[in-house]
Amino acid sequence: MLRRKKSSSPEHKRDPAAHGGALSMSQNNTRSFFNFSQLVLSAGHLRSPPVLKHSKITYFEVEILDVQSKKQICIVDKVPPSSTLLDVKHKFHKACPQWYPSRVGLQLERNGPYLKDSVNIQSLAVSSIITLYFTDLGQQVGWTTFFLTEYTGPLLIYLLFYIRLSTIYDQVESTKNFRHPVVHLACFCHCLHYIRHLLETLFVHKFSGGHTPLKNMIKGCAFYWGFTSWIAYYINHPRYTPPSFGHRQVSLAALAFLMCEAGNHFINVALAHQNHSGSKACFPSPTYNPFTWLFLLVSCPNYTYEVGSWISFTVMTQTLPVGIFAFLMVIQMSLWAQKKHKLYLKKFYPEVRRKAAMIPIIF
Repeated sequence: MLRRKKSSSPEHKRDPAAHGGALSMSQNNTRSFFNFSQLVLSAGHLRSPPVLKHSKITYFEVEILDVQSKKQICIVDKVPPSSTLLDVKHKFHKACPQWYPSRVGLQLERNGPYLKDSVNIQSLAVSSIITLYFTDLGQQVGWTTFFLTEYTGPLLIYLLFYIRLSTIYDQVESTKNFRHPVVHLACFCHCLHYIRHLLETLFVHKFSGGHTPLKNMIKGCAFYWGFTSWIAYYINHPRYTPPSFGHRQVSLAALAFLMCEAGNHFINVALAHQNHSGSKACFPSPTYNPFTWLFLLVSCPNYTYEVGSWISFTVMTQTLPVGIFAFLMVIQMSLWAQKKHKLYLKKFYPEVRRKAAMIPIIF
């Protein structure tokens, strides 16, 4: 019989070693992965590097046409979306130096309103090309210059008549006649009125840098200067006669005049500070100052006090030119008050809806 030899298979001998080596390798891999995980957790979250976003800025082209002929004047190109209409006017001025920004009027439509300088150009855009119509507004002056010129003239003109220049009145007659005290009082009240206007123009009123045509200033100066000459001539004339009811009429009218002047000043101060009382703009409300209580009845009490001043001045001097001037002022102030009252209704409807414009019930 053949003996079966026990052959030692090398494969069976290598199996435990191979199995043990595989286990050790898997353990090493697990330990390495664990150490790497701990390292990642201790280092925090991995952040991807920021991706740079390239923003595309869209520029506009503004085509400016003549409002009459519809011919193209120029094209203002590369206008950023954040630009205002004033920026467009400055670039238009560089292309056409004969038209500086304050005399340039731009419209979206030929018969439309003039656009404000603060309008953002992006709000007008329908496409990348914006068409605007140009109108030459003529020679312009600033509002401060406008009011200073308009109010300085009456102040100086009245003083020229008050000193009774020999070129205006007869020198012999003016030295003989005695001046009634109301003449001196009228000069004081008239000068006080226009000095108040000048000081408020410089220190109270806030103008947004706007302009007005020069022809408007000429019209205003002609109106105020002309009426001042007519009024001053009669009041300071050597043959001027005092009011019919004498001292009582003059005193009561002068007191009313001073009260209206004070009320006008306090109302203008309140209007100048109406947007600084809080984060939201609101209509001025009456304060402890009794002169501001008129806000409870009317929306434009500054015009009410202005009219009251001239009516009081008419009663105090009792002259026809002052009466005509006061009548015209009532008409003009009522028109301005109605226009401003409509703007107040749009902006401050709950506060203004039950108020009159200038005079309760009447206006």
